[in-house]
Amino acid sequence: MIAIIDYDAGNIKSVEKALLALGEEVIVTSDAGQILRADGVILPGVGAFGDAMKKLEAYGLVEVIHQVVENNTPFLGICLGLQLLFESSEESPGVKGLGILEGEIVRIPDGEGIKVPHIGWNSLTFPNMGRLFEGIAENAYVYFVHSYYLRAKEESIVAAATEYSTYIHASVEKDNVFACQFHPEKSSDVGLTILKNFIKITKEGK
Repeated sequence: MIAIIDYDAGNIKSVEKALLALGEEVIVTSDAGQILRADGVILPGVGAFGDAMKKLEAYGLVEVIHQVVENNTPFLGICLGLQLLFESSEESPGVKGLGILEGEIVRIPDGEGIKVPHIGWNSLTFPNMGRLFEGIAENAYVYFVHSYYLRAKEESIVAAATEYSTYIHASVEKDNVFACQFHPEKSSDVGLTILKNFIKITKEGK
């Protein structure tokens, strides 16, 4: 079973729907026990970094997420869920992120013909091919909706990247922690393959 963390963030339903379409057993929950018992955990989300951290703290989920990672349970952050895994964001100065991975979240720079937020399809390159992208060809397209992007401290954890006004770290992988800035649940067959790969990872430890 995969647990989707419910902290009153947007985009939870679409992730749940995609996993159910793949035949996976899913629970949407903020209950620590249910999250810790799951075979895999997903932190989705759209919205502001600071508001999301406040909600995670209010629900007592910050320590739960750290425990999931320490237990070596496969963990997937999506969109805002990727950003929250890092230390800080220019969107919410002074607010600490989960700090599970090292790096910062910065605003997409303005440029000629560049619209922020970045909404739409962009192709991926794979600087360090990760397990989420097994069976996916380089330059496959995925769907983004974001105004801020990741600059990871460790280049070695960057599994996928894209170009939009600047070089964007689009997906990371470190041990049992995976994250995508884009939305696999909205990225057609490529996205479903990514979610299938995550499901496969959750079952490998059984």
